[in-house]
Amino acid sequence: MNRVFFATLSFMSRLPVPQRWSQGVELQDYVRGITTFPLVGLLLGALGGLVFALLHTWCGTPLAAMFAVLALALLTGGLHLDGLADTCDGVFSSRPRERMLEIMRDSRLGTHGGLALIFVLLAKVLLVSELALRGVWLPAVLAASCATGRGVSVLLMYGQRYAREEGMGNLFIGKVTFRQAAITLGITAVLAIALLGMNGLVAFLFTLVVIYLIAKLLKRTLGGQTGDTLGAAIELGEVVFLLALL
Repeated sequence: MNRVFFATLSFMSRLPVPQRWSQGVELQDYVRGITTFPLVGLLLGALGGLVFALLHTWCGTPLAAMFAVLALALLTGGLHLDGLADTCDGVFSSRPRERMLEIMRDSRLGTHGGLALIFVLLAKVLLVSELALRGVWLPAVLAASCATGRGVSVLLMYGQRYAREEGMGNLFIGKVTFRQAAITLGITAVLAIALLGMNGLVAFLFTLVVIYLIAKLLKRTLGGQTGDTLGAAIELGEVVFLLALL
């Protein structure tokens, strides 16, 4: 499982993971890494929280929050943000399903995708700033939010179908078992409680419900899920979790 974790970490982030740490993990084995999604989020969020803690006394809360959010985007290489933008460009194009999927494949950024990126990034900065001003320990908050965002994304995998014939999202969508989904959500809930107590549990449950509804809407609109919608769910999950903490 250690090798699977490092393979998943390398897949979902830009952290320099030595190749030997994930050696022997085949592409088809990546679905086993779904249970490590919350742990990957925990690590990335903790690093973002560390950036905030180091810069807070030097440049103040708003700028520290901005750099923490920027750090999270850089740590993932903008992977999930790209998925959010592509999803919004397609879904809000008001075109037929097949045309929506074509738009989501287009590497160019559209108006709806641009607005989604501005909204999500601005929301994160404002929410992080507000929570910091309320005296919440930010490393724990960001660690919990990133863990939850990745953990609840399993709702777009279990019992779902892949909306395309091929793509990276096909590694997970429709391949996750009930046991894997339950373990993933259980680990996510435990991490949220360990980091933030009952407030973390409430925020996790609220995020779970919202992402479940988003998954249902995306399935109805696109006929299934894609790698882009997984990225969108992760980003929106983080925002919803932070919002719930308020």
